Amino acid sequence: MARPSDPHHPASRTGTRGGPWAAVALPALLVACSCGHAEPAPAAAPPGGPYAVDVRVTPPPPPGAVAVRLVPFASGLASPWGLAFLPDGRLLVTEKGGSLRLVSADGKAVSSVAGPPAVDAAGQGGLLDVALDPQFAVNRRVYLTFSEPGGGTEAGLSGTAVYRAELDAAASALLNGTVIFRQRPKVAGGGHYGSRLVFRRDGTLFVTLGERQQGSPAQDLTGLLGKVVRIDTDGNAAAGNPGFGTGASPHLWTVGHRNPQAAALHPVTGDLWVTEHGPQGGDEVNLALPGRNFGWPNVSYGCNYGDPVGTGCRIGGGTHAPAYAEPLAYWFPTSTAPGGMAFYTGDRIPEWQGNLFVGGLAGRTLWRLVLDGTAVVGHEALFTGVHEIRDLRQGPDGFLYLVTRDSDEILRVER
Repeated sequence: MARPSDPHHPASRTGTRGGPWAAVALPALLVACSCGHAEPAPAAAPPGGPYAVDVRVTPPPPPGAVAVRLVPFASGLASPWGLAFLPDGRLLVTEKGGSLRLVSADGKAVSSVAGPPAVDAAGQGGLLDVALDPQFAVNRRVYLTFSEPGGGTEAGLSGTAVYRAELDAAASALLNGTVIFRQRPKVAGGGHYGSRLVFRRDGTLFVTLGERQQGSPAQDLTGLLGKVVRIDTDGNAAAGNPGFGTGASPHLWTVGHRNPQAAALHPVTGDLWVTEHGPQGGDEVNLALPGRNFGWPNVSYGCNYGDPVGTGCRIGGGTHAPAYAEPLAYWFPTSTAPGGMAFYTGDRIPEWQGNLFVGGLAGRTLWRLVLDGTAVVGHEALFTGVHEIRDLRQGPDGFLYLVTRDSDEILRVER
């Protein structure tokens, strides 16, 4: 099921700026949340099973629908990938090519931060996510994920790694940088690095790791391909990880992942939620409770490459339970390629509080998912066809900020 490239997911594209995926600057865009036709019941959905998002239809908007617009916030970036807000409102932004950038709190100034690690920027690789230490005000620590090139006997190979450094007082350089964690084994190819960073409330760190388009290693408990790991801030396996049996890596939190490129903590429960890139269709939202196996590559609601999309093909029959954990939601019949995720807790648009937002790369959509506990009960597609959304975060001002790959901008969602 693995494949050298993944054309249905734009993350695999390597077009240059000004190439076929370049776009002009976006003016303020108003989206009116008008009703469409009713969404049919998904075919063959198991009773009580996951919520199915059919990308072919537009259902009536669920509760909380409001008119919103996209407003340009910052430009002058080159293939931005991840962002993190500093306590003073400025932003750290990674660029896939290997640069770390500092954006002013008003979005008008962009400067470079020295000291990021050397990356393998081929394919989907590069400088990827960024997160601040929960004790940043004291220790000024910053964490980066990146595709680390191998050396010596690993020359020509690469893998996801976590880099820890300290941001100097002027926010112009990273100091005392060191790699604290490496995905093993390193492999050839430039796809499926995963690579989101999320701090748990206890100060430990979740890292999402793709299966590098290798498929079956996602079920190999001795390795770190296709896993979510939980580590301490020195990169060691965190105490209290679930344990998957004799010989399993002690770092493991969940297994059976394909390419989890978005992750967020639930604001009430503190549980980790992650998204998953499916093959042809079958992108997922998952509740990553400790010890769960999400089934890749044995089961998926998507289709194998080469199978006609929309024919109801489901890898391994599709239904994960009881052997594997079911997703909370999945997209079909084509992929949206989720690239970022955030729970909305702000007061700028109170109607959205408690909603989950997921950005689409291939889908060029901001998805609003309405929740009832852990169940997805409705969805709304915003800004469809406009931008490839690589990351999204709620800012300290209560606005949603979107990182776009095609226009090299950061955009703000406003009422």
